[in-house]
Amino acid sequence: MLLDLSEEHKEHLAFLPQVDSAVVAEFGRIAVEFLRRGSNPKIYEGAARKLNVSSDTVQHGVEGLTYLLTESSKLMISELDFQDSVFVLGFSEELNRLLLQLYLDNRKEIRSILSELAPELPSYHSLEWRLDVQVLWIQQRPRHGFALGNIISSKSCGAHEEEMTVLRPLSLASRSLRQQIKPAVTIKLHLNQNGDPTTKVLQTDPSTLLHLVQQLEQALEEMRTNHCRRVVRNIK
Repeated sequence: MLLDLSEEHKEHLAFLPQVDSAVVAEFGRIAVEFLRRGSNPKIYEGAARKLNVSSDTVQHGVEGLTYLLTESSKLMISELDFQDSVFVLGFSEELNRLLLQLYLDNRKEIRSILSELAPELPSYHSLEWRLDVQVLWIQQRPRHGFALGNIISSKSCGAHEEEMTVLRPLSLASRSLRQQIKPAVTIKLHLNQNGDPTTKVLQTDPSTLLHLVQQLEQALEEMRTNHCRRVVRNIK
């Protein structure tokens, strides 16, 4: 798997051949510090005075090197793929070997930093669901004509399972008999986030829920393909 470097990143990295190997190694150290603690303008200004260049040039060089090391570590590309990725930059063989060594020496630490920076997403604990169906009904009476009303039926499953049916009269203003069946699915998700329980309540219609289930099943099938398995192995 090769890195796809933009023209901007190539331009930032073009500064590296202008300095000696010790400076490039120092830039690699600054790049790791950049990931851990963020940007430090004073470091760029100090390095710029020593190299007799602008601080922006130093900053762009460090940011370009940071991107190179971060993306390589994130994808866990092989030594050969890393060399092929930087080959297009036109650097000397000595500089390419130095960049490869920077990658091999720091990729484990970079991946550790990236994992710490990633937000902790909620994890699933349990769920409750309820299906509500509203159906229009008409009842013929011998002397009083027709009575109009609706049936609201509810079926739930979770902490408290229950089934309930309610009959309610309706005013005769409800004249249309079409599309009067109104099902709704309510889902209550119980999640864990940072050790604290949280809940999310969602509501949708059965057709949308069915479509969502189909998309998730399709995604699970896609995860079983060889391509996805290779991607997952590179991410871990």
